Amino acid sequence: MQTWTEKLNCSKTPQKKRLEKSVAGMPAGFLMYISTPLEIDEYIKKIPYGQGVSVQQMRDDLAKMNKADCTCPLTTGIFLRIVAEAAFEKINSGVSSNSTPFWRVIDPRASIVKKLSFDRALIEKMRDEESIA
Repeated sequence: MQTWTEKLNCSKTPQKKRLEKSVAGMPAGFLMYISTPLEIDEYIKKIPYGQGVSVQQMRDDLAKMNKADCTCPLTTGIFLRIVAEAAFEKINSGVSSNSTPFWRVIDPRASIVKKLSFDRALIEKMRDEESIA
């Protein structure tokens, strides 16, 4: 079984797909961007200390940066979990200084938190330390 870090470092390639029908509030005809775990990891690492970005804002930014109308919500959620779990693996191994600050994107009340292998208290603690509302 792969570790979360191995899943993060997989060799996925970003894709764009034209939606043939409306999906998750995205109308037919939209050009949908499908990111990668590493791209989401890099995006989060660029968020300045003390600032938070919503998942929707991240999706909008990724779409704009890649000349698409939207970013896939399903894969973004999956890849965000991979990023968070890989960062948690680093934190658990004592390498927290360069772990990805996933708490800048994941709200402790978000539904993704229920799927994580660690408690929401970590997210709350890190957001409190950075004064992220």
